[in-house]
Amino acid sequence: MFLLPLCAIAQNQSFDARIEYVKKFKDLAIKEMERTGVPASIKLGQAILESNAGQSTLAVEANNHFGIKCFARNCKKGHCSNYTDDSHKDFFRAYPNANESYHAHSLFLQKDRYKHLKKLGTKNYKSWAHGLRKAGYATDKKYAPKLIKLIEVLNLNRFDNK
Repeated sequence: MFLLPLCAIAQNQSFDARIEYVKKFKDLAIKEMERTGVPASIKLGQAILESNAGQSTLAVEANNHFGIKCFARNCKKGHCSNYTDDSHKDFFRAYPNANESYHAHSLFLQKDRYKHLKKLGTKNYKSWAHGLRKAGYATDKKYAPKLIKLIEVLNLNRFDNK
């Protein structure tokens, strides 16, 4: 494993927090990979980026580890919460626990706009990262390089071989 400058990934995350996050959620990511075909490295990498290794307000208060927005017209109490993202009116899904967030992420990536990525298999994290960005998962134009760098720094692709 080689290390790149960690500040290039996320300046407000400590390396130890990312390692602890991986330890806590790697088995769930592997289970979801086996169930749905989304690489564990992608799932863990996205969760770490989107939730600041589980420390973001969205992850702590709403158990949303992937920044999944809510587009429902009529939300029941507890279904979603308002958090600042691209605009002040962004609503994000709320989950009872992190496991539900991981499961919802897998379902989210089964949508038509991401479905073609399954053809890449579970061992091609670089193509998955570029495919997610191209399909519109994130607005950040540097999302794919950030995700790839994070996967490589933490050697997350080792879980894709399980």
